[in-house]
Amino acid sequence: MDQSGSQLHDKRMSLGDHLEELRRRLFLAVIGLVVTTAGCLFFGRELIQFLSAPYNQVIGDKGLAVLTVSAGISAYFKVSLLGGLIIASPWIFYQFWMFISAGLYPLERRYVNTSLPFAVVLFLAGAAFFYFLIAEQVLRFLLSFSKSMGLEPVITLQSYITFITTMMVVMGLGFQMPLVILVLTRTGLASRETLGYYRKHVIVAILIACAILTPPDVFSQLAVAIPIWLLFELGIFLSYLTTPKKKPASSK
Repeated sequence: MDQSGSQLHDKRMSLGDHLEELRRRLFLAVIGLVVTTAGCLFFGRELIQFLSAPYNQVIGDKGLAVLTVSAGISAYFKVSLLGGLIIASPWIFYQFWMFISAGLYPLERRYVNTSLPFAVVLFLAGAAFFYFLIAEQVLRFLLSFSKSMGLEPVITLQSYITFITTMMVVMGLGFQMPLVILVLTRTGLASRETLGYYRKHVIVAILIACAILTPPDVFSQLAVAIPIWLLFELGIFLSYLTTPKKKPASSK
């Protein structure tokens, strides 16, 4: 075994080392989440008002309802935790990728480290995309549909916060699609041809995931699934632009 192979062999981590590294990364991620959540506790009211803005645009001055005495404070802590999670997401992503990169080859590790800032930006962009461009339309459709059936919906603060934050997280994760495809194609783990061949399977998987993670109505599911599918197509297109073309073998 040559020197470089020996060095690679020496750097391999045992199962115990992997578990210890996982424990350390989880601990650091949790510490970051605790710090950011503690900071958001001072702005819980402002966060609730911010998340309630799409609802207020549709309903007007009619506030969200609470059904129990403790519902208000529960929502306050939940929003603070979610705000802390979003703020801490760069730190959490970093810890996750550092653990994953320990088992990658140098070329794969370089791509992962390069893509990390883009992953954070895309997650935040996806959450903002839903909040600013889709949330109001989805709420307007769902509420108008209920009223067309002669129903007067009573929307609780807890249910609304769960709805809006879940959709933001799902869209934020969906916005990772182009980056994931670029990493897969650049590292050779998948090719454009393979991704194109399994396009139908990917679309079905996106629809199933949206059916599970989003509210049980077709409008909300399509409002999330269609942008994610378009991002999948964008990822394939970007991989075509950035992947070097193979030179044809010269005939002798």
